[in-house]
Amino acid sequence: MAGEKRYAVGLMSGTSVDGIDAAAVEIAGTPGDDRVAVRLLAFENKPYPVDVRREIFELFDPARATVDRVGAMNVRLGRLYADAALSVIREAGLSPADVSVVGSHGQTIYHAPDAGYTVQIGEGAVIAARTGIPCVSDFRPADLAVGGQGAPLVPFTEYLLYREPDRTLLLQNIGGIGNVTVIPAGCGPESVYAFDTGPGNMLIDGVVGLLTEGALAMDAGGALAGQGSVCEALLDELRQDAYYAMPVPKSTGRERFGADYVAMIARRGRELGLSDADLAATVTMLTAWSIGDAYDRFIAGRHCADRMIVGGGGSYNPVLMRYLAGEMASRGVEVATQEAVGGSSDAKEAVAFALLADYAMARQPANLPAATGASRPVVLGKISY
Repeated sequence: MAGEKRYAVGLMSGTSVDGIDAAAVEIAGTPGDDRVAVRLLAFENKPYPVDVRREIFELFDPARATVDRVGAMNVRLGRLYADAALSVIREAGLSPADVSVVGSHGQTIYHAPDAGYTVQIGEGAVIAARTGIPCVSDFRPADLAVGGQGAPLVPFTEYLLYREPDRTLLLQNIGGIGNVTVIPAGCGPESVYAFDTGPGNMLIDGVVGLLTEGALAMDAGGALAGQGSVCEALLDELRQDAYYAMPVPKSTGRERFGADYVAMIARRGRELGLSDADLAATVTMLTAWSIGDAYDRFIAGRHCADRMIVGGGGSYNPVLMRYLAGEMASRGVEVATQEAVGGSSDAKEAVAFALLADYAMARQPANLPAATGASRPVVLGKISY
């Protein structure tokens, strides 16, 4: 397997709970020697059924995440993930027999790295049984077991696929949470570091959903924020959250920036007399500010970056991208999207988990201790046949 071309599928569902991203890829090269190449063959997004999405959000509340509900959703998501894998395999013109592995991140419902545990659901054994393909799932616990945050894991694949000899790159993902990977010019894997910058689309989506009483799940195209003005008073209050100053490596999620935080923001918006558009603009600016602030606090003193490449759903929000470009231009950093450099914002993380699964099958470590805080490199994931 090692030196030959092989096919893999990656499955990803993020904190925005939009649905299942499925990527079929061709991988060439030998896992472990840092010389692999990946070619995207097909990508599909399968939105969650409305009732599934609603129940996943309910499971974010530990008081409602009873064992029976978590267990049932674990199996149901496994079936949905298997269907997504089979669909993207067909789209790529392949058969299941052609595919060596499926890598499934699963749906995170709770992430508590300081307590040493994390919970992703979407049963790998169900995916393997329904597709007939080995499935690697549950990637994060191995890193947590050796003292890491269990996140972010994508930086390992970003190092393999994006590093350059002469330029320092920032790979910024803006999903529900924002995270950045720093790839210094000409570096080895031990020099790559990464961390969660703070909320990405999570607060934008949450505020818009609350303001519209669920009629809108997101601010598509920045339509609402584009009509408003940033409230500096509220923005300054939100900048004071302790997360931004916490030392790296660090990671966060809905446990910190979830429904209660969104409700607080909406309440303060009403107290300050803000319009819905002003409130949307302010939380959109908060995401852009948090990325620039993270650069100042944790990156600029070590490496002056040349370019930031942005992926994830946030890269499709022109208002957010305009705010972000303004933040980074003042720091001398060019901002580009994945599409501008020949990549895919939608497929990037699904591709990453296909590659991580390939490394797991080869029994090769695939975490970066400098990114996660782990004491040593470890093989990630649990394999179901």
